[in-house]
Amino acid sequence: MKALQLSEPKRWEIVDIQAPGKPGPGEAVVKIHRVGVCGTDLGGYLGKFPFFSYPRIPGHELGVEVVAVGEGVKNVSVGQFCAVEPYINCQQCYSCRRGFTNCCEHHQTLGVMCDGGLAEQMTLPARKLHPSGNLTMDQAALVETLAIGCHAVDRSKLQGKENTLILGAGPIGLSALEFAKLTGARVIIADLVESRLEFVRQRMGVQDTIQIKGDDSDIEAIGDLTDGQFADVVIDATGHNGSMVRSMEFAAFAGRVVYVGITQQNLDFPHAAFFHRRELNLMASRNALSPDFPRIIRLIDAGIIDTQPWITHHASFNEVPDVFESWTRPETGVIKAVIEV
Repeated sequence: MKALQLSEPKRWEIVDIQAPGKPGPGEAVVKIHRVGVCGTDLGGYLGKFPFFSYPRIPGHELGVEVVAVGEGVKNVSVGQFCAVEPYINCQQCYSCRRGFTNCCEHHQTLGVMCDGGLAEQMTLPARKLHPSGNLTMDQAALVETLAIGCHAVDRSKLQGKENTLILGAGPIGLSALEFAKLTGARVIIADLVESRLEFVRQRMGVQDTIQIKGDDSDIEAIGDLTDGQFADVVIDATGHNGSMVRSMEFAAFAGRVVYVGITQQNLDFPHAAFFHRRELNLMASRNALSPDFPRIIRLIDAGIIDTQPWITHHASFNEVPDVFESWTRPETGVIKAVIEV
């Protein structure tokens, strides 16, 4: 069967790979219908994402159809459409035994550490499939993106009436926005790119936005919007080390800072002036947990999360090598691209 492979940064190849055989106990074979394009995929294409190795078949935001199930599989059946939880965990390590399956010590993310879903079919642990009910295939492929933001907001323990600042208006920042709004908190979005902020205002219904300049005016703008209190919660979805360090400047005293973006660079920040003096809580947010997936499916199905603004670009499987590079450029206006397999 056919698959799309990154043989090295910036080089796509359509390759022939072995089709799945009969699923083993606890496994399911799925047909891939949709693959969402994530910042991870863009970083892998550019050669800039940690943990990514080559050659690699990307694809972890998946809308799939079950075509065969192995012995003992009870949670899904042939013909069901599903969203995929792409974090393959060992179930045996200390993290897994305590329920922290998102940070398994032997974690493998589909399409990053192991081959993913840019293929016609694949075999998966059936426990990683979440029936998507009435969702379209496009919507099913969005569930994983939303799960990243869901987990980040859960980590922050954001509450109604608090101020939250989300740094970065890309897909991960927007996914955090969806769940920040559900808490009833006041949400402020900051980004370098004005077109992204315009999208947030026009399509996501958030009017409090700041175009980051990289100087003291950013601090003044956030102070003006919060009556000088700054943000109870800062969620950095940029993955940029400079932004991640500065995020502490925007946090309120006794505030919480959540890093959901990833950088390979060291972070060097003043301890006394911000972290200690303000007694900040600093935390990472990695992946998501299994219960997040059915929760998100229910929220989309009920219309509480509107996915209509999200998907801005489509491409067929065969078009990917020609169009993918354009999706790495902000001026093309891509929020979320989806590949039809």
